[in-house]
Amino acid sequence: MSRLFMFEKPLGMRDTLPELYEKKHRVRSLMDETIKQWGYQFIDTPTLEYYETVGTASAILDAELFKLLDKDGHTLVLRPDMTAPIARVAAARLLENDLPLRLAYAGNVYRAQQREGGRPAEFEQIGVEFINDDTVSSDGEVIALLVSSLKKAGLNQFQVSVGHIGFAQELFKQILGTNGRANALRRFLYEKNFVGYREQVNSYSLSSIDKQRLLQLLELRGGEEVIGKALDIVEDGYGKESLIQLKELWEVVTDYGLKDFVKFDFTIVSHMSYYSGILFEAYAGNVGFPIGNGGRYGLIEKFGKKASATGFAVRLDKLLEAMGHQEVSNTVECIFFSQERRKEAFQLAETMKAEGKKAVLQDINGVKNLDAFTKKFANTTFLIGGA
Repeated sequence: MSRLFMFEKPLGMRDTLPELYEKKHRVRSLMDETIKQWGYQFIDTPTLEYYETVGTASAILDAELFKLLDKDGHTLVLRPDMTAPIARVAAARLLENDLPLRLAYAGNVYRAQQREGGRPAEFEQIGVEFINDDTVSSDGEVIALLVSSLKKAGLNQFQVSVGHIGFAQELFKQILGTNGRANALRRFLYEKNFVGYREQVNSYSLSSIDKQRLLQLLELRGGEEVIGKALDIVEDGYGKESLIQLKELWEVVTDYGLKDFVKFDFTIVSHMSYYSGILFEAYAGNVGFPIGNGGRYGLIEKFGKKASATGFAVRLDKLLEAMGHQEVSNTVECIFFSQERRKEAFQLAETMKAEGKKAVLQDINGVKNLDAFTKKFANTTFLIGGA
């Protein structure tokens, strides 16, 4: 084996050591429990999907897809997100009766990174998809569930920022007309580069009133009062329809009692092309990137079914980063034994495990550094020599 690759991993891949694994397992289990309490059912999808279906539908850049060929020459991809595979399953097998579906998932996704990117190429998501219900109540439900599951996981300080894909889209259309100039502004918003956004706006040959309307978009953040300010800068059309939906959403959030966790932010846009309505991002103080995001999308129509959906995905690595250092209780007891008392040690371990305790059985002759080994365990029982 080449020494170059003996300890190396593929770019962007990570090992998960025991302590981090236990933290992820605990958080995942707590969120899993909450999601099930809300009536969502977990499903799983293959790690490998066809490029022509899930790969092209996912809206992840082609350069970020891990591709390989099967023995018949078909191009496969490692799933780059969970929404597209679930949309495939829903369209193929679960929408026969035209009923609302509440589905959930927890799994790894894969996105190839450039060497200078420094971001993980494999990470775990947990999330939900509320399918075939186009009411604002369903948008409110997934936001409320996001808040509830994050609180259950142990995150206390966070905010969900809510916007609408249609507002900025309509504002740019009314003022700029061309997609090229609008796309430039969308890119600055997606990158949270508000200085670049202002400079770009000021570079356009527009009336002072239209420039002011575009710049006022950056100020549309806050509570219910922001909707009134937004009405002043957009003309009739889809932009005002989006404000009607957001006003209703605020009423839903208020009824859930979650106003302290939710704020409007009209600068939110997405690189995912399938978003079609309300969208949102979850932020926590210790992390500069969203720990979760979601919104309404029409992706299922790409698989031949006319159904709208909304949902969210939480990045477990970002969530753990936001939660900071938290001790995970993992009390394990150790039973050291010699050959003479081996059977007694086995019986003691069975008794302890029947009581719900964790027990490690260790032959005394298999340990080279006894002091270091015993420090790993809460309690140690020695069954050495005769009884």
